Amino acid sequence: MKSEKFNVFWGFPVLSSDAISSVAYAGEEILWVLVPVLGLLSYGSMFYVALSIVFLMILVAFSYRQTIDAYPQGGGSYIVAKDNLGVIPGLIAGASLLIGYVLTVAVSMSAGTAAIVSAIPSLLPYKVPITFAFIFILTVGNLRGIRESAKAFGLPAYLFILVILVMIVVGIFKVKVMKYEPEPLYEIPTMVSDITLVLFLRAFSSGCTALTGIEAVSNGIPNFRSPSQTNAKRVLELMSLAMLVIFGGIAYLATLYHAVPNPDMTVVAQIAYQVFGGNALFYLVQVMTAIILIMASNTAFADLPLLLSIIARDGYAPRQFTKRGKRLGYSNGIIALGIISAILVILFKGDVHSLIPMYAVGVFISFMLSQAGMFMKWIRERSRGWFHKAAVNGLGTVITCVTAAIIGITKFTSGAWAVFVITPVLVYVMFSIKRHYNEVARQLSLSLDERPKEKIDFMKQKRYVIVPIDSVNKSFLKALNYARSISENIVIFHVSVDDAATDALLKKWREYNVGIPMVVKKSPYRSIRSPLLQFIESDEYGAGPKDTVTVVMPQLVINKWWANLLHNQTSLFIRTRLLTKRNIAIVTIPYLIFED
Repeated sequence: MKSEKFNVFWGFPVLSSDAISSVAYAGEEILWVLVPVLGLLSYGSMFYVALSIVFLMILVAFSYRQTIDAYPQGGGSYIVAKDNLGVIPGLIAGASLLIGYVLTVAVSMSAGTAAIVSAIPSLLPYKVPITFAFIFILTVGNLRGIRESAKAFGLPAYLFILVILVMIVVGIFKVKVMKYEPEPLYEIPTMVSDITLVLFLRAFSSGCTALTGIEAVSNGIPNFRSPSQTNAKRVLELMSLAMLVIFGGIAYLATLYHAVPNPDMTVVAQIAYQVFGGNALFYLVQVMTAIILIMASNTAFADLPLLLSIIARDGYAPRQFTKRGKRLGYSNGIIALGIISAILVILFKGDVHSLIPMYAVGVFISFMLSQAGMFMKWIRERSRGWFHKAAVNGLGTVITCVTAAIIGITKFTSGAWAVFVITPVLVYVMFSIKRHYNEVARQLSLSLDERPKEKIDFMKQKRYVIVPIDSVNKSFLKALNYARSISENIVIFHVSVDDAATDALLKKWREYNVGIPMVVKKSPYRSIRSPLLQFIESDEYGAGPKDTVTVVMPQLVINKWWANLLHNQTSLFIRTRLLTKRNIAIVTIPYLIFED
């Protein structure tokens, strides 16, 4: 519906929440690298690191304007890379995005919890359970049909931007105009070394998390009102401006107020406390920070299931991910995201600093492939203005490739190695799934030459049915009654592995007096499946090689899952063997036992 699409005012906060929220921890990640080495001198070096990230931010945002022009239906990295670079680069981009979305939830939820415990330190021991609870609530909420409604998600984003801007203005005014001399809340470590290129690059790679989420606008073009591309570009420009101001402002305040990164209180919380004191504004900053970080997580809950559904439609992911639930969401993708992100939070104890190295490298791999795809598109099509467009995306490719390499190298031992292992594994799995689906399709394909040559009179066709029996009971009787409803050519088949048990069965069968003969075959090696299959294929049985034989299997089912483990699974093993035969149809008749 047209009324449900975004204009610029509401589209900006909804699609920018992921990108804007990343500034809440990007500056802190820079200080985590610099402060332990440079001590007080870290705050001077941070300016140049932040300046480099701002330049990269402008370049990436400008490059994505080109993607918006070229893909009005939405141009995520997977689609752009697959269309222009081929299947393998597309799958690498898709795998990187999937990793990025999972880490978006884990990182954003952990950062949101960190904002809360910074305001209420007594909750620090419960950081992991709180984060886990947030993930659970958001997972259930999305399964129940939460949508990124403009007002519900827009107002908190605008409030976050407003309170951060107030903090930046008041913080600078206090120091520069009122000559306030800040006192660090935590002790600044002593300088142990000078700034080096390696240290600068490590800090730069840590701060690049500020760029996560920029792709969301190019993915969401169809969600905008007409003219959708123009509105999307305006939102991209506003998002870039907001990120520049907020990231630059927080980085500058960190240098003025000498915030020291530590596990107990975030850098933003330290700055807010020094700027506002312990009043309501301090708590408002923490609440709004936590809310926008949770909103960023919900962006991943919307985008990852959609991406998985696209990959699944292409045959590279299980087709279950294309199915929508009762609330029209891609339920399987939502559940998978919730479970995996919760596992990451538990493994890394909800520590944002530990999760970040894996986060940034995957994002920049997808950035790089998207830019390379756009570059190849302009080179191949050579449409109007192609040269300067190719130059922009070509430069974007080089810069994002170099950035991804820097992050991968400097953060390799800190956890980035996992992305370089998981990504090719995911690509291999995707190819295996595609190969499986292709093989299944090949074996199931039916040509016109295979249609019946003669007209079949189904009313006169014999229906051969076999009902395996192990004991005469209600489960077997239910299967027998079904068999009698579909055919008169019924054989009750028993495999004898114990003479005494077989004699008892035959005696009870005669007493029951159904009027259907029982065929008994001895199995000296106690195999159940082979004698049944040999009987069906033998001359003793009336069915011919081209006739279809229906095997009706009774199966005992108990309402308690663990109780099923206490019963043998003979019917399952028989089905497994018979499934390989094309002329054998298998019908399972369950008999349910209710146990209190």
